Amino acid sequence: MSLFKQVLAAASLTVAVGFVQAQAPAAATGGADALIKQVSTEVIDTVKSDKAIQSGDVGKIITLVDSKVMPHVNFQRMTASAVGRNWRSATPEQQKRLQDEFKTLIVRTYAGALTQVKDQTVQLKPFRAAAEDSEVVVRTEVRGKGEPIQLDYRLEKSPAGWKIYDVNVLGVWLVEQYKSSFAQEIGSGGVDGLIAKLAERNKAAAKT
Repeated sequence: MSLFKQVLAAASLTVAVGFVQAQAPAAATGGADALIKQVSTEVIDTVKSDKAIQSGDVGKIITLVDSKVMPHVNFQRMTASAVGRNWRSATPEQQKRLQDEFKTLIVRTYAGALTQVKDQTVQLKPFRAAAEDSEVVVRTEVRGKGEPIQLDYRLEKSPAGWKIYDVNVLGVWLVEQYKSSFAQEIGSGGVDGLIAKLAERNKAAAKT
């Protein structure tokens, strides 16, 4: 497994583990850290109580991820950032397809990682932000067997509440990683080439 895939898998797994040891209070900014705690606790509780999910029922896991996690992610911003300057030149249809395929890729990776959830816990690090801040970083640390894993989230305040738009695992921001690989695909096959590549990967993953 490549370093990038290891980082992505780690992010997917650690987003899901329960924040039962969180010690930081809810933020005065409206609770960006409280949101991370809440969503992760709901997901981990469901995973641990559902035998079908524990046995690897991918369909049920995807439904869980789609209903509990994805509403709190700004996929348009995440996709646009990963695609970079080529996003602005893409047609509305291309933008929609990019976002749909990227979401499917992330959901399936996340779902696969959820089957590995055991006894990991996550501790929120001290969180400081002003009430007027519209973008914040929530820093956490995943603890289990082995060395702790750094896991940070970038969130933005929207009319619908706080939304995640990037994740940092072990010092690597995932959007930046995707930006590099997406640029290579666009360079060789254009935006349509990237869409085709993502669709191909998602189709192959659906068969496994």
